[in-house]
Amino acid sequence: MRKEFNFRAGGAAGDGIASMGEILTKICSRNGLHVSSYNTYQSLIRGGHVWYSVRGAVNKVLSPGDRIDILIAIDELTVETHKNLMNPGGVIIHDGSKCKIENLPEGVTAVSIPAAEIAKSLGNPRVINTVALGAAMYFYDIPLESIMEILTDQFGYKSQEIVDINHQAAKAGYDYVKEKNFAKISNEVKLNPNIKHPVMTGSQAQGLGCIAGGLKFYSAYPMTPATPILHFLAAHAEEYDVLVKQAEDELSVINMAIGASNVGVRAACATSGGGFALMTEAVGLASMVEAGLVIFTVQRGGPSTGLPTKTEQGDLNQMLGASQGDFPRFIIAYSDVEDGFYATIEALNLADKYQVPIIMASDLAFAEHLESVKPFNFEDVKIDRSENFETKWESDSKYLRFKLTDSGISPRVIPGTPNAFYISGSDEHDEDSSNISDVVAGLPHAIEMRKKQMHKRMGKMESALKDLPAPTLEGPEDAEVTLVGWGATKDSILEARQMVEEAGITTNQLHIKYILPFHGHEVGAILRKVKHPIMVEGNYTAQMARYIRAETGFEIVDKYLQFDGEPMYPRLIVDRVKEILGRQ
Repeated sequence: MRKEFNFRAGGAAGDGIASMGEILTKICSRNGLHVSSYNTYQSLIRGGHVWYSVRGAVNKVLSPGDRIDILIAIDELTVETHKNLMNPGGVIIHDGSKCKIENLPEGVTAVSIPAAEIAKSLGNPRVINTVALGAAMYFYDIPLESIMEILTDQFGYKSQEIVDINHQAAKAGYDYVKEKNFAKISNEVKLNPNIKHPVMTGSQAQGLGCIAGGLKFYSAYPMTPATPILHFLAAHAEEYDVLVKQAEDELSVINMAIGASNVGVRAACATSGGGFALMTEAVGLASMVEAGLVIFTVQRGGPSTGLPTKTEQGDLNQMLGASQGDFPRFIIAYSDVEDGFYATIEALNLADKYQVPIIMASDLAFAEHLESVKPFNFEDVKIDRSENFETKWESDSKYLRFKLTDSGISPRVIPGTPNAFYISGSDEHDEDSSNISDVVAGLPHAIEMRKKQMHKRMGKMESALKDLPAPTLEGPEDAEVTLVGWGATKDSILEARQMVEEAGITTNQLHIKYILPFHGHEVGAILRKVKHPIMVEGNYTAQMARYIRAETGFEIVDKYLQFDGEPMYPRLIVDRVKEILGRQ
């Protein structure tokens, strides 16, 4: 008997599929279920095939479902595309006047409801989706009151008339299938309306982390899939005193953020792969002037425009190679939605402490999927502006903005502070910020200062490596297989491990979060001890596996690489593990 709900709704862009998915997600989360939802859409505003998957269960859900119990099909393409993913006993809800269904898998039932006719009789043909949602409630034995409450929330901002007609539509769909006495889907899921789980996307978690972490300036140029962070912060900017600026291009975006950081403001900006390509020279500028800022880069399918509404982990090499020359910067990859909140706060603190650009890597799947989370602990959030951040300069000694220190971190003041004049430029400089690149370059004292400044700046990486936690092996040390991943593949790998272990294969997991600086010694030591490592990542060339080899000398031979733009479903990882082990 099933222990989870697996919904999917499909149709064309503009058919209200996203609204259906959001409603189904809320039904689960407000009835005591953990949930993971994924919206698959095209770059067209209208037209093209789109679908929304919702998976709910009493226990934590680690990934969107790739199997379906109830499919709401607005058109025939939805049926043909998804029917082979139906679980036995599953139901396809459709309108027989719009969809002709043939050759269904064994055990799958097609339920035709006159949704268009019902919607027309109610005076609004657009509520056919709500009619289908009402029918779906019957098959999962979900009380009709659950959807009524959420429809009120969903459409209440429009008018009471819209709310009422949607209530009528849901009830009509529910009553229609109830009167026909269709068999319900058997499952062990117990709903509990007294338990409600917060639900949010990775982008929303990042936005909350920015606000909780004391962000005061944010700049961006709209680019999928980084734009939701901009939307979130813009919506809350006035309430939390954050200046949000939509600039004319990505060059302006990052340079504005650098400027804000340089005058003492906590600053961040965001983009995706193509936009980050434009930002890269300024990443080096931020490091040279020692301006700490956070750069969110949300990966999508490349190269060029590529797959703008699909996910990928294809930009690691770009992040590692951003700008020219050697300079300190951090690269941190988000692991899950909750990490979107806490790691963002951590990044803001690190940017202030080490005075370097912090590149926060995520991807479309992380940024846009909805997931139930534990309530965040705002009371324990600490805003650490660093002991090296001075509000005034009272020392008798001359202020040295780029003072040589053992940690590589120099004292920092806000420009205009009395007795603390300095120049903030892109050229190499002396301790007091004097330019050494124009008229004294090559002279003995300038040569020595260049060496010392390079050692100082790069010393931040050595200091940070001691502060940041090294990755550890999760699971039994003597496991047969070690799955290695990075970024938002963490939960998919964890669920894949659970599925593999049901087949009698023991596993553990090594997950990389801190990419630069990199704990090469610790990672190498772990990999040399495990029995059979398998790399799991979302790109064609195994970029993380190559990076690990470069940093540790250890080559991970076997891999599961996904680059089709779709979510990394655990079942696909399981199939590859079995293939590698010869146990299919």
